[in-house]
Amino acid sequence: MEKLMHYVWQHKLWLQSDAATVDGRRVRVIDPGLHNNDAGPDFFNAKLQIGDDMWCGNVEIHVKASDWYRHGHHNDMAYDSVVLHVVGSDDMRVSRADGREIPQMVMSCAPDFSISYDRMVNNADQPSCRREIPSLPPLYVTDWLSSLAYERLFQKVDRVKNLYDRLSGNWNEVLYVTLARALGFGINSDAFERLALSTPLHCLMKHRDSAEAVEGTLFGQAGFLDNPADRSFYVGRMQQEYAFMTGKFGLSRPASLGWKMARMRPQNFPHRRIATLAALICRGFTIAADIFNVRSEADARRLFDIELTGYWSRRYNFNAESAPSVRALSQDSIILLIINVVAPMLYAYGQAFDDRRRMEAAVDLLHSLKPENNTIVRLFTDAGIECRDAFSSQALVQLRRNYCEPRKCLYCRLGHRILSHKAVPKKS
Repeated sequence: MEKLMHYVWQHKLWLQSDAATVDGRRVRVIDPGLHNNDAGPDFFNAKLQIGDDMWCGNVEIHVKASDWYRHGHHNDMAYDSVVLHVVGSDDMRVSRADGREIPQMVMSCAPDFSISYDRMVNNADQPSCRREIPSLPPLYVTDWLSSLAYERLFQKVDRVKNLYDRLSGNWNEVLYVTLARALGFGINSDAFERLALSTPLHCLMKHRDSAEAVEGTLFGQAGFLDNPADRSFYVGRMQQEYAFMTGKFGLSRPASLGWKMARMRPQNFPHRRIATLAALICRGFTIAADIFNVRSEADARRLFDIELTGYWSRRYNFNAESAPSVRALSQDSIILLIINVVAPMLYAYGQAFDDRRRMEAAVDLLHSLKPENNTIVRLFTDAGIECRDAFSSQALVQLRRNYCEPRKCLYCRLGHRILSHKAVPKKS
């Protein structure tokens, strides 16, 4: 309940026209202050007018006034700066450590606001506010989705920038690790990233004229050559090349990567994705230079127009031969790679060189792609939110992952809009 009171105070969702201290002095809130999530008073540097006096100081909020003593604030000098004690229940007066009484105000909030909040947070509907979404102004929803899409893009850009620092500013290596992670398509992303970090691109590029060397090194580092079901000559050659490359470059295999393959379609097996990464390396890995010159969806799609030849044109893993497509990636997979690799790499590169043209091209690229087809997007479109492109679908993924799943309705603009209308009590 106290968290809700913080929210109501911060956003002034209470009847300020009736605001007064318990001893009858009029209260006017000029600035509610800065919310403090650490030790100390709840809001710093608030600006208030209490009666005829102007105050600048801190505000403490409690459900009951007596919580001041229960929390030991009367013995803590950090709370001597409190100029207003905001409470839900005025069950006693409170004083500072030196005995001076603190002005106290009961904050008038709609009595059923807590019920409305609990109902939203604990609602079994997905999303929990789906019934209220149709009543929201379309422009308000669109504006929030735009912010969320940029929020998600910037998170990916930050990951690229962190890799850039970690990999000594080598854009090729940064792209290699970013692409490897993306080839995990969520479920195996961490494993792919660790694989790439343990197998530097520059080592593989020295032997890019040998598919056995590149594939053997990647599959060996991934732990897939320890006891393969297939004992063919080609697999034996990969094992030999892996032993040679390990000795030459001093490679250390990462600890168990925890590959996940249960209930996975064969075309999504990590073996197939590793073979795709190896194919890009064997053809020169020019993708980095090409990405930074992408200007359209067609340019981006061509980056991943990859055919698997030889051993991996006939297999999904090291089991018996099958009849997979020679196309390494489906069209839906290519869209995901453009979203998770091309757009953030292009934006990060443009940011590094203050090239707004490339940054804008990254955003335009997301607008040009069709929306992702996944359960998250369907949840929101079924609730009445229109999703026209990948920019919007990325916003919905961000909304779901960062706000709906952790139940941060108070911090979501949609939740704020819905709840704020229920917080202010109606005047009789």
